[in-house]
Amino acid sequence: MPAPPPAARWEPDRRKAPPPWPSPPLLVAIGRGMAGRCPACGRTRLFSGYLRVTQECAVCGAPLGQVPADDGPPVFTVLIAGAIVVALLVVMESTMHLSIWTETGILVPLTLILAIALLRPVKGATVGLMLRLEIVKPPTH
Repeated sequence: MPAPPPAARWEPDRRKAPPPWPSPPLLVAIGRGMAGRCPACGRTRLFSGYLRVTQECAVCGAPLGQVPADDGPPVFTVLIAGAIVVALLVVMESTMHLSIWTETGILVPLTLILAIALLRPVKGATVGLMLRLEIVKPPTH
């Protein structure tokens, strides 16, 4: 009697369909987001306000408004601005010997300016990263 054929093992299809929007290289998507352009195609604006992301790219249809970039950009902005301000504080303390009020008068406005200036590019970079990694919330109806 012949030996039975080996049992076939079922494997799920692990191939993932590409997203319906363009998918540039990671650094390109991050750079486009930092520049305030659509991370997928780079031809339209990413923001419709200071930090409000447009719902959908008018050119490529990327779901920009569905990217959950909520708490990451402020955290990254605080880390970047804090590192710059603390490094400057250490340099000022070790070389200039200024009074505490002079240091405060310099560093507090600098901190505010850095936070305001960095928040939008950091949010754009975060949206670009998340869109490239296809971290998109499903649409709500």
